[in-house]
Amino acid sequence: MQAISVRQPWAFAIARGGKTVYNHPLPTAHRGPLLIHASMRVDLGSCDSPLIRSAGWDPRDPLATLGAVIALADLSDVCSAAARGEPCACGPWAEPSRHHWRLSGVRALPRPIVALGRMEPWQPPPSLVTSVHAMLATATAPRSR
Repeated sequence: MQAISVRQPWAFAIARGGKTVYNHPLPTAHRGPLLIHASMRVDLGSCDSPLIRSAGWDPRDPLATLGAVIALADLSDVCSAAARGEPCACGPWAEPSRHHWRLSGVRALPRPIVALGRMEPWQPPPSLVTSVHAMLATATAPRSR
């Protein structure tokens, strides 16, 4: 499993708002589970973006936190057409001249898990992965009556 640190409010948009493209200057060979970590940095200029507003951005939401893992996604594909200057159909979240890491099956965590991130994709410690899986299992477990 790998993890990426994403500035807010973009991390929130992945966790809550249906942002299914992560824009990165480099491609990756990784496919599979990817932790979404909200970095300690905020892109203040984007907080009023129509896309961010359509994602339901609310700075009071627990997933708007900083410095924590807030979701688990599946990295299903990487589109490099835009990085080569070619057109692509990756949607409104896709930025020009970037590789578009396509995310699917995004599962927001019931509450953030504080963790240190990195600028580049990183390998989360086993204890963090265990905590994420346990939290998601508890959140989806049927409740007895």
